Amino acid sequence: MSETRLEPHRDHRGEAEQLVLEHRVLKSLLGAWALAACSSAEAEAVEEHLGTCGPCADEALRLREAVGLLQRPESLDLDPGLRTRVLETCLERRPPRTPVPEWAAAYDAETARLDALLQDFGDAEWHAPVRLRWYEADEASTRRTTVAGVIAHLLTVDGLVAVALGLDDPLGDVRPERPTPTARTEAYWRAAHFPPTRSVRTPWREQSHHLVRTVSFADGGAGRLPVSYGDYELPLHDAMLDRAFECWVHGEDIAEAVDYPYEPPSGRHLHGIVELAARMLPAVLEHRRLHGLASPVERRLVAAGEPGRSLRLEIEGSGGGEWLIPLDSPAAKGSAEHEVAHIALDGAEFCRLAAGHVSPQEAAVGQVGDRGAIRDVLLAAASMSRM
Repeated sequence: MSETRLEPHRDHRGEAEQLVLEHRVLKSLLGAWALAACSSAEAEAVEEHLGTCGPCADEALRLREAVGLLQRPESLDLDPGLRTRVLETCLERRPPRTPVPEWAAAYDAETARLDALLQDFGDAEWHAPVRLRWYEADEASTRRTTVAGVIAHLLTVDGLVAVALGLDDPLGDVRPERPTPTARTEAYWRAAHFPPTRSVRTPWREQSHHLVRTVSFADGGAGRLPVSYGDYELPLHDAMLDRAFECWVHGEDIAEAVDYPYEPPSGRHLHGIVELAARMLPAVLEHRRLHGLASPVERRLVAAGEPGRSLRLEIEGSGGGEWLIPLDSPAAKGSAEHEVAHIALDGAEFCRLAAGHVSPQEAAVGQVGDRGAIRDVLLAAASMSRM
């Protein structure tokens, strides 16, 4: 009579002893063991046998590898939208006593996303090379740094908002000749005894929390507080959108450096960033015209508030919308009746153009109308970029 499986013996106290099986039975159990379908006693007997039988050990390894190929791999990374959904659900049940202002929500979300990307980085990732990109004098410019150097850059430029709010300046006693974002970053890098390391994450993270906390407790007029960028000023509510934009763009730079996917902001936040850029374009166009970098006005300047030649900026996809950009004066009113050109492109692509990551020649998918006006607006968008 052939033996198949034997039940485990029990000692005088009723406790199960190790199962004793023949070699051929143990070999027949290897498939079930590889699928984790054995009983605990059988699995123990198989594993004991594998330590002394080379052929069975080799077969068990092959079976385990085959099972691994059959199983669908699952990512251990959290869904990037999980944090937002959890917070929204919590806030629906219990609204915050002191909510984050709507104009600061994008900054809060983007700093949290970037911090989540950084939390598991090892030394190799923190020192991975990153090439910052922007446009200067209508030419593509780059600057080489590391992941840690990018976070140091965000720390120092976010410090402009911190100073405006009366918080500590991350530069400390370091004082650049001109308090522009680039000058502050270069001053911080030069003052460091060693290249930035993972230790820069803590002050950047703490500063971002202090900024969000401070604007949340500020009065309703805080959004109009001026924030100086050295060469120009932005009201606080626009400065926070600008900082959210740069945090996302440099988050993409970092993710690209470590070969990791990184999604654009949510549609609501992306729309706010696009709207800020669209509002700034008329003034940028005027500045470029005064410096001979844009086409001269074809007729007399339009009076403030009056309709004038306009370009329709159509943003498709997430964060989409339409904006009429006055071409002849920043004080003029965009007018559909005076539309001379039309540009259509994706929201994230427009933001990458404004960040200097996409060239004006490659940006717009759809272009109709006055070629000079289209060229001026695309170059003006790229010129808003900086290191």
